[in-house]
Amino acid sequence: MNRSIQLAARAAILALMTALLTALPCSAADTAVLRNGFSIRHQRRQIIGTVTRLYIDGDQSSFVDIPTAEIDHFEAAPDDPTPRPEPRPAASTVDRPFDLKETVKAASGTYNLDPDLVTSVIRAESGFNVRAVSPKGAQGLMQLMPQTASQLGVRNAFDPQANVEAGTRYLRELLERYDFDLIKALAAYNAGPQRVEQYGGVPPYFETKAYVARIVRDFNKKKLAANPAAKPPAAAHSRANKTSAPTVTKARAKPPTTPSE
Repeated sequence: MNRSIQLAARAAILALMTALLTALPCSAADTAVLRNGFSIRHQRRQIIGTVTRLYIDGDQSSFVDIPTAEIDHFEAAPDDPTPRPEPRPAASTVDRPFDLKETVKAASGTYNLDPDLVTSVIRAESGFNVRAVSPKGAQGLMQLMPQTASQLGVRNAFDPQANVEAGTRYLRELLERYDFDLIKALAAYNAGPQRVEQYGGVPPYFETKAYVARIVRDFNKKKLAANPAAKPPAAAHSRANKTSAPTVTKARAKPPTTPSE
């Protein structure tokens, strides 16, 4: 009888300890693998409602909120035998917490774009990885090339707030350049304006076509989720409204599977 009581007590203590540990934020140098194939290395994570907050730096000055449903699994981050120092934000930004949603909202408001479009571009460009670097050298959330970042006045492309602000500004400039044709603007963001002008539209690159299709599909999905009764934006024309309120919510994109060339 006494042994049964002891076993029950141990089981109760173990259950209590498990519950306490589960309630605490996870902490480790881990990698969050997203359903879209991207991965985000982080030092600590915390579940907040329906999102998982990934703290990029140990000092918690930079974090990204990812919908928990979009995270496939977590992996232990492999040790880098030859770690390279990562560019750090300027001193004025190190201690400033970063909120992706609010940053996108502010930048979109400044340049009169739809926040959902900017978010879709970030998803396609970096998978929300603040430290993302492409094989061609593009950096940060909106994958700014060093030359583009310099032209936009960005001193550190890994500063997430500066990166999003500059990337949103650049997207707005491309929309104006192509008379608010969303398809051409997205193609230029990916392949460069010179290629769009060379081919008179989306260049015949698989990567660029897939990139444009992915963003338009994700953007349309957001709009339909927000207003299920509305017609799919992809069923209409691709030219954005450029009147007094030229937001890209009014950018009616062509079907993403057949971008114009």
